[in-house]
Amino acid sequence: MRFLVLLVATLLPATALCAGESPAPGDLRSVFFGLPVTNTVLTSWCVTLVFLAGLRVVIGRPRVVPSRAQAVAESVVVALRDLLSPIVGRRAMPFAFPVLVTLFTFILVQNWVGLLPGVGTIGWGGGESFYNTHVETPLVRPPTSDINGTVALAAVSFGAWLILVLKFAGPRAILKDWFGNKADRSELPRAAYWVLSVVFLGVGVIEVISVLIRPMTLSMRLFGNVFGGESLLHKTHFAPPFYFLELLVGLVQALVFTLLSAVYIGLLCNHGDGDEGGEDPAHSH
Repeated sequence: MRFLVLLVATLLPATALCAGESPAPGDLRSVFFGLPVTNTVLTSWCVTLVFLAGLRVVIGRPRVVPSRAQAVAESVVVALRDLLSPIVGRRAMPFAFPVLVTLFTFILVQNWVGLLPGVGTIGWGGGESFYNTHVETPLVRPPTSDINGTVALAAVSFGAWLILVLKFAGPRAILKDWFGNKADRSELPRAAYWVLSVVFLGVGVIEVISVLIRPMTLSMRLFGNVFGGESLLHKTHFAPPFYFLELLVGLVQALVFTLLSAVYIGLLCNHGDGDEGGEDPAHSH
């Protein structure tokens, strides 16, 4: 009986065993000869390699007449492109889309990995057996359940935003968008126009603060929802309806993170496909 209990507990996902607080990432330096590798980093490496290898095996070499698997993959990519293109803008889209689709795919896969049997319950420490219901250092743990992992994803998103807005909007357009007076000078008295200039200057300061805290909000939103899902499944004793709810939450959170990243880019890069700032992709080489 004890063996059966330990076996079932081992095969339950980590989300079912989370006890109200997010554990720190497990340090695997002893396994990797002193290199600064954690269990969340190891999971991200392994899952990414397995996912890419699986796509290669299932889809194979891309063909003009696509196979069924290739058609499904292309349909997903096209759906994401059609969703994101109006947000990002025509000029920035060819450069932004690879980053956005990578963020979406990575976050989605890592979110769902946390629901696989054995994730977070196979490791060492906390008892006599390797297979233990209270593992202190899990061998496998998804990076989206670690605040360090979500901060890294937010940093990638913010870095891509910075590069793209400088390329396609330019510093002058950015400063004008943040601090410039949006009123029409010809339709207002001079005094009113200058008063509004001061107001928009203050609004620009608030905008700069909001830009600077975007990485924090992106990372905390993703981490908080993943952690909340872990707590929910623990409180409900891994009830099947909530398990399928977490599948949906994993998809929604990946989509929200990607959409917010696209919106941040489009706020400065998508101005009716105008010609202000940057250069057209067709003439960028």
